[in-house]
Amino acid sequence: MKFFWPWLMGAIEERQKKIAAGLAAASQSEKDLQEAEARSKEIIREARDRATQIVDLAGKRSNEIVEEAKGTASSEAQRMVAQAHDEVARESSRAREQLRKEVGKLAVAGASRLLEREIDPKTHAELLDKLAAEVARG
Repeated sequence: MKFFWPWLMGAIEERQKKIAAGLAAASQSEKDLQEAEARSKEIIREARDRATQIVDLAGKRSNEIVEEAKGTASSEAQRMVAQAHDEVARESSRAREQLRKEVGKLAVAGASRLLEREIDPKTHAELLDKLAAEVARG
């Protein structure tokens, strides 16, 4: 027993130290796991917050883009309408002028037939100008 007891006690103490170290390591591992879980939850919460912010910003930006497109489309439509009105006014003016010339020619032709003589070109031009002026006045 004298030889066996110290060796047995040494083995038991060594085993107790290993068990204590294992328990301490397990306790530390459990603590580290809890910290890692807490940190992962924090990271996930931050990621969700960031994702929410990104979605909100994207929604705001899309609304801004839609409003810009509406404004651009509206101004383009107004420009096109104004351009169409200008074109209509020009065409109307051309048609009136053409009509005045035609009316003048018909009037001179009618007057010429009534007088049964051909009016010379200078007199013809003067009559056309006078008639055009009268037609323009209403």
